[in-house]
Amino acid sequence: MDPVSQHRSTYEAVLRLHDAPFVTERPAMFSPAAAAQDVGNTRGTYGRFAQLLLPEEYTDWVDESTAHVRSCYIGDWTSLHKVKVHGPHALAFLSRLGMRDLSRFETGQIKHHVQLDENGWVASEGVLCRLGRDEFLYTAGSCDWLLWQLGQGSWDAAATDISPDVFIFGVQGPASLATLEKLTGDDLGDIAFSRSRMSAVDGVPVRVLRTGISGELGYELHGPTAHANAIWTAVVASGQDVGIRQLGFRAQPVQHIEAGIATNGLDYLPASILTPGAPRQFRKGVPTGSFVPTGGVTDYFRKPGELGWGFRKGVPDRDFIGRDALARDAESGVPARRLVGLRWSAQDVAAVLTSLLTGTEPPDQMELPRGRGPHFDQVLVSGEPVGVATGRTVSPTLRAMISLCVLDPAHTTPGTEVVVLWGRPGTPQREIRATVTALPFKADNRRLDP
Repeated sequence: MDPVSQHRSTYEAVLRLHDAPFVTERPAMFSPAAAAQDVGNTRGTYGRFAQLLLPEEYTDWVDESTAHVRSCYIGDWTSLHKVKVHGPHALAFLSRLGMRDLSRFETGQIKHHVQLDENGWVASEGVLCRLGRDEFLYTAGSCDWLLWQLGQGSWDAAATDISPDVFIFGVQGPASLATLEKLTGDDLGDIAFSRSRMSAVDGVPVRVLRTGISGELGYELHGPTAHANAIWTAVVASGQDVGIRQLGFRAQPVQHIEAGIATNGLDYLPASILTPGAPRQFRKGVPTGSFVPTGGVTDYFRKPGELGWGFRKGVPDRDFIGRDALARDAESGVPARRLVGLRWSAQDVAAVLTSLLTGTEPPDQMELPRGRGPHFDQVLVSGEPVGVATGRTVSPTLRAMISLCVLDPAHTTPGTEVVVLWGRPGTPQREIRATVTALPFKADNRRLDP
């Protein structure tokens, strides 16, 4: 069996056996660029991102976590679910499925496609790229909600799961354009933010997308998995003179929090988990942290406005799933919580990190740079709950422990002092002082002219 067919066969087996024990009945799945990555993976450790196992670190996570600010990195996002939607009704279906206006969606353009359930909760979100008149590519942590919703109607459209056939490499940072132009021999400066076009690497067609997950100038490369090893190696070689780093799984999430981006399955749970469109790619486990839901699992769900994805001019009249629920929320007059940043007290954080060296019973420890699964902490003002913190991470760039926080609007003014309750219920909990900060934590350089 050739490597491409074997990659697809393993992918299909992982999805089919996603509830099976990983170590005994489910096959391990590596990136199609695993051979090239193994050269730099001197520690030989791996972390699981959806169905793929990726190297944890190449140099070390601190060095890699700053590459998007001082030079650039290449990171592997091939784990993302990738579905091509095509057919005469493809645009109409996607317009109904997502809350964003697609009426002026140009070929090659990229949109943040936020998909809601009928209650207005976020069910899925990802990147939608228009490839042609009736052809679109949706990439997300999971596309299962899209696939299920397509089957609920009589749309003259089809969806094809191309996940095992396409790699996605992120190249982000101020030196990313120079690296990619050297790689392709092509002038790529014409690609505006949220746009894409085709190029080539040694004759292999690749799509170059200008994206901004790092908050800096950045791009994605989409190409055939058969050439993943060669192209990964070529990107690393092209970036050597600008100090490119290979980004390990351990450092991947840091930039998202710095940029103020909430991640599906980590900073909130998608409402699709209660439906047949539940994500199959997410790892097993339950949320950790001090937050105790009083309203059931929906306490982990989020409305788009709570994540900074709401409408600036009110809910539009367009028809989309969840529209009526958002309109009712707006008519109620009840102010919605807002997404802000928190900068945690260095002194209080240090006390937790050094607690194992003291004689007192230690609280839950802080995995660095952040935890691996969904983690929700209660946020208090004068002892009363006012919000929920997620995405706690150490930022070597900011020299701070930071997190996102969905907070009651009365406390969202930058500089407001709050308390994060650290530790699971029933353990020695600690109160950690934190200061409300506007998002993003650092300057947004995504749209700057390269």
